[in-house]
Amino acid sequence: MGNEFFIYLAVMAVSTYLVRTVPFTLVSRKITNRFIRSFLTYVPYAVLSAMTVPAIFHSTGSLISATAGFVVALVLSLFERSLITVAFFSCLAVFVVSLF
Repeated sequence: MGNEFFIYLAVMAVSTYLVRTVPFTLVSRKITNRFIRSFLTYVPYAVLSAMTVPAIFHSTGSLISATAGFVVALVLSLFERSLITVAFFSCLAVFVVSLF
């Protein structure tokens, strides 16, 4: 490992630290605006969805099997099944559809 690796590692560590600490230093008091508070409440869900949904459709070699797994997961989650149940049956759906 050359010095270049440690330089990259240090830059990544500093940038990660700054991204997490700068908002706390800039906003020292509680946010009272209802719009901003509601916006910040839904940001984690939006980011998680934006990362997960494309990964679902590119995870298998077939768009049909990925769609089948997504639909099964969506339906089971709408019926409020447990995470293990949703994951198991969506994987099973992908497996069964990919057999054909």
